[in-house]
Amino acid sequence: MKRTMTRRGFMAGAAVCAAGVASADAGEGARSGRPLRAGAAAVNITPTKFPVLVNGGFAERRAARAHDRLHARALVLADERIRIAIAVVDSCLMPAALLDEAKAVASKATGIPRENILIAATHTHSAPAATGALGCPADADYAEFLPGRIAEAVRQAAGRLEPAGVGHAVVAAPQYTNCRRWILRPDKVRTDPFGERTVRAMMHPGYVNPAFVGPAGPIDPDLSVLAVRSKAGRPIALLANYSMHYYGAPLLSADYFGAFARNVEQALGRERRAGTEAEPAPVAMMSQGTSGDLHWMDYSRPARPCNMNAYAEALAKLACQAYETIEFSDRPVLAMRERKLTLAVRRPDEARLAWARKVIAEIEAGKKHGTYQRVYSREQIHLHKRPMRELKLQAVRIGGLGLVAMPCEVYGITGLKIKARSPLTPTVNFELANGAAGYIPPPEQHALGGYTTWEARSACLEVGAEPKIVEAVLGLLEAVSGRPWRAIEPPRSEYAKAVLASKPAAYWPMADIEAPAALDAAGRGNDAAYECGVALYLPGPVAPGFARGLAIHRAVHFAGGRMAAKLKGLGEAYTAELWFWNGLPADVRAVTGYFFSRGRDGADGAPGDHLGIGGTRDKQMTGKLLFYNGDALADALAGTTQIRPRTWYFVALVRKGEDVTVYLNGSPKPEISGRAARAPGAAGSEAFIGGRSDGFANFEGKISDVAVYGRAMPSDEIAAHYTAAMGSCSSD
Repeated sequence: MKRTMTRRGFMAGAAVCAAGVASADAGEGARSGRPLRAGAAAVNITPTKFPVLVNGGFAERRAARAHDRLHARALVLADERIRIAIAVVDSCLMPAALLDEAKAVASKATGIPRENILIAATHTHSAPAATGALGCPADADYAEFLPGRIAEAVRQAAGRLEPAGVGHAVVAAPQYTNCRRWILRPDKVRTDPFGERTVRAMMHPGYVNPAFVGPAGPIDPDLSVLAVRSKAGRPIALLANYSMHYYGAPLLSADYFGAFARNVEQALGRERRAGTEAEPAPVAMMSQGTSGDLHWMDYSRPARPCNMNAYAEALAKLACQAYETIEFSDRPVLAMRERKLTLAVRRPDEARLAWARKVIAEIEAGKKHGTYQRVYSREQIHLHKRPMRELKLQAVRIGGLGLVAMPCEVYGITGLKIKARSPLTPTVNFELANGAAGYIPPPEQHALGGYTTWEARSACLEVGAEPKIVEAVLGLLEAVSGRPWRAIEPPRSEYAKAVLASKPAAYWPMADIEAPAALDAAGRGNDAAYECGVALYLPGPVAPGFARGLAIHRAVHFAGGRMAAKLKGLGEAYTAELWFWNGLPADVRAVTGYFFSRGRDGADGAPGDHLGIGGTRDKQMTGKLLFYNGDALADALAGTTQIRPRTWYFVALVRKGEDVTVYLNGSPKPEISGRAARAPGAAGSEAFIGGRSDGFANFEGKISDVAVYGRAMPSDEIAAHYTAAMGSCSSD
């Protein structure tokens, strides 16, 4: 499969500019690692002046004391040619200017080049406000205090360098993180702070909330561990990375990040001497992965008792178990690169500015407005003043391990993209590193709206920011590894093999990780295109013939959009088969939703072939499969099986002349069998997945593995495909 990204952004230099080369040539380094030295330190960054402002919410909060200590924890790795510092700070957000100051002080004290220093926030929401965010300004005293303390952590770590070995491990921990951004039903669309009904996806839907259909994105389940030990085997440091936003703790607190570190430090130092200056205690740190849309709550289930300390202890136990499996190297290849990426801001237009100024004036005059209006009116003024942002991006190589640093709140799917394409396996992603440039939803997520897309400093970058950032960091990984980034191969499951053996005209596995292209795995070049209103890379049907072990079969969630295809040469006789998961109750719309359609795009009355699920229009068809050939002919055929919401089904539509046959879940007995006249133009090249040709009653739910064949397929061949999926699939 060819790359869907180009090298334009990385190579041309128009959007990405070099910020200093920080290592020896990667190719040379790959041939010969050099003896490693390492040191680590933790420095208390708890404020000394109270009360202190706390951000992390829509309004400012104040803390009069600390619940637990906050730290800046640093690890320095060095060989005879390069030194690299990584610092993890118990802070919600830190601006680039503050971190530049910390790097300058640390560099002067240690000699480590500024571009070789990576500083990332844990993203605890219970820390002092080092920068302004939404309704909370920065705490000026703390913002002045913090840079020196971060630099001190780096200085102490650099002062403790000793011969060492390093290694890494990755543990799957899907049970501890979930997608917190869920898709609303089309009849439950919400209004944004600007008074427009744009919200199809929103954070924190509430447990088992019937107004929401399902998660808007996948999780990154990896708990990654980088461990460093002395030549004698004494643990020096353990740097973990996990994609979970924060847990929730009293003010001030390091949240679960601090509790994790305490648990790991205790476990690693339990059978060793207490730390001394000559032999320091181990330093553990939990860094933030790509969790912009992830959290610990599982909103698909009822709420359960929760405990932050138990949560942190469970992850610490997994990390310590991973530590015991690590093979250490005392001569790893070290390399680091940094580049700057300049991106545009989504500035308010004149109408939005007029709205903002009006709201601000009314607030100052004493008129009451809701929290969202108060906050977002002022945010428009901030955005208007700064039309561009400069981001610092970094990549680090430590032996076979890759690290990526981005100054944004990054969705789980973006982290998965980087890991899947990186030339270094594994690769670890740090978000909110070297700055705080806000959320970067993938472009297709912008169309779903919601908090992480609303124009503010917390989500201000251009719609195309995410792919540009991904391309830039992949270029950096190429530079530190000396190898090109990898292509993502299409799935080759037992089910896919069975489908391909039947020689489809097109086969779209729907495992695409970026829009708009839906890739044709049949090799005939019939790539399709996703429209606005989809969410990619969601878990698909679960069955032995789809994926084994920890692999996840993927699907696309349709939320008002469609997938459009053109299949030239497809005749009147054809078969279309797919897997679908309906998320909408059958009593909401006249037609619950169409998931396959063949006809002219936008044609009045939708002449063509359309397959979906009946709704309230005809009680005899409510919740059952429905075939319809358009308003002019109005032939409607219905099945007999009640299609249960949130359940995976396999369906095949066979059209031959005026004969229409529909098979469900591989049964040789047709679910629908009848005759329907062929509408004019129904045998054209245009086909749509996830919606009807005229956009009426588009599907609300997930679809996977769509195949179209240029012949009327017999029932036993259709059944064989279902059997290849091992005859069962469960709801997800």
